[in-house]
Order: sequence, then C-alpha cells, then structure tokens
Amino acid sequence: MKGFTHFVSALAAAPCFPEVVRAAAGGAVWPALAGIAAMLPDVLDFRLARWLEQPDRAFDADGDPPDPAAIAQAVVEAIAAARESPRPIRLMLHTLRLGPDAWRRYSLRFDPPGGTLTVTVGPVVTTGGRPYPGTLPEGGPVRVSLPAPIRYDYDPEITVDIFSGPSLAFEREGEAVRVTFLPWHRAWSHSLLLAAGMGLGVGGIWGFWPGLMVALGYTLHILEDQLGRMGSNLFWPLTRRRIRGLGWFHSGDPWPNFAVVWTSVVLLLWNLDRHAAAPHLSGGLILALLAVPFLLRRSARHPSLRLPEELEESEEG
Repeated sequence: MKGFTHFVSALAAAPCFPEVVRAAAGGAVWPALAGIAAMLPDVLDFRLARWLEQPDRAFDADGDPPDPAAIAQAVVEAIAAARESPRPIRLMLHTLRLGPDAWRRYSLRFDPPGGTLTVTVGPVVTTGGRPYPGTLPEGGPVRVSLPAPIRYDYDPEITVDIFSGPSLAFEREGEAVRVTFLPWHRAWSHSLLLAAGMGLGVGGIWGFWPGLMVALGYTLHILEDQLGRMGSNLFWPLTRRRIRGLGWFHSGDPWPNFAVVWTSVVLLLWNLDRHAAAPHLSGGLILALLAVPFLLRRSARHPSLRLPEELEESEEG
C-alpha cells in the first residue's frame, strides 16, 4: 500500500473507539498519532535502513547499452560466493542514467525450477517509465545457468531503470541459495513486536490511549503490507526473514489503494456520525458507499463499458 493509504486507513480506525472521538472533540490529537505511526515503518526503511545498507558487490555498467552477459555474470558470481559464505552476500544493481530524463532499462528474470537467469536489456525510458522509440538495442536476452539451486519467491522479473537501483541478498540455505529482493525493506521495521513495543513506550510516557493509537497505526501498516507478495519480518527480533504475503496485489496497484482509501473515508464518516448526539447516516447508505469501489472496478472490466480498441490506443498514445 502507498503511504497515503496507510495514513488514511489508520486515521479511520482511530474513531472506532468512543474515547478517542470524545478526546479529539476536546482537542486531543490521538487519531493523528495513529496516522503518523502508520507511515513510520516505511519512513524507517526508506530514510534509514536503505542508506545504512552496505552492499558487498555492485554492478555498474561501463557504457550504454550495458552488456547483459556482464550483468548475468555479476549475479552468478554473487550466488557462487554466497554458497561458500557463512553470511549473506549483497549485490547492488546500479541504474544507468543517460540524460536529465533518460534511463536505460534492463531486467533480470529468475527461473528457480530451471536453475537459470535471463537478463534482457530494454529501451531507454523517461523518469515516468515511458520508452523512447527506436532505443531498443540489438541483440536478444542472455540466459545463463546458475551455480546453485535458488529459492526465490518474489516477482520473477526484476526491472532496473530509474533513480537508484535495487539490491539483492544471496544467502546459503542448505544446498540452495535464497535470493531476497530489497533485503533492507520490510525487515526489522515491519515487526509486530516492534509495533507493540512502540505502543508500550508511548503509553508509558503519554498514557494508554496515545500508546494504543501508535500501536494500532503501526500494526495496520504491517497487516496491510501482508496483503501483497513481499511480506514482512513479522516477529523480529525473534525471526530473521520476511514471512511471505498473501500475494493479492502489488503495493502500487491503483485499484486496491483506491478501494482502501475510499472504504477508510466511509468508515471515518460513519464512526464520527454514530458517536454524534443525533446520527444522520443510515446503515443502507453506508453499505451503498462501501460498494462503490467494487462497482466501479466491475464496470471497468465489463466489455460493453470499455472503449473500442482504436480509441484505447489513441488514449494511450
């Protein structure tokens, strides 16, 4: 989920408690604490953990277009080193910037059952991800055999294009090597035990309800992230690895984010109304509002309500 989605959902959950509504009417900022806490796990990741990471190896292209065989060789060497190492080996895949708004795209596709890696060099793209026509290099993808069986349970294809590139961690696991995408993300910061600890800490300083709001917002963020595929290290420091998510969608998918934000706003209005002296919103209206995202999604998929193909192409172009 996006940061704004986490914030709104936690803000909507806070008024489920009548005490929080009454305190907010008197000027307390308890609901805001929940929203801020819901954004904190990703703030810790992207503002702290990401920059504290120390890669052991890096791929940095010598020129454009990059050699796909060289990219594949960097990954193969990292896996071979991890097979012999008692600790994880981290590889940074750097991006290749060609201008103010031009980046060379390349991708890696792992095939654990086949024990292979395929590297493809793609077109030059804008910062928004739009390819420049005529920039696809000659030559096809390069496929190599991996030096050890791998265990990899994230998206099969990793795309490297804009801003800073991703890192991969390779760690020996029996006779195989586990591949972890973005090892600094959703690790210690996305722990339910950390959420409980922060709630207890805030509660010990400012009281029960502020502590509960912090624990609530932080926990909601973690649970919402588990709906995706990457998962989180839910019980750090007792565990070392992320627990795989349900895989229902990606964090950046627009429809799930819209549905959660819409539902959160409806629930926020309903909670505030039901705690008022004279409620005005009926249960039927609330249910109708909650159904809006699903009706919109269904109508978008209905063939009779879609644009003709030629119009869709003109809209995209």
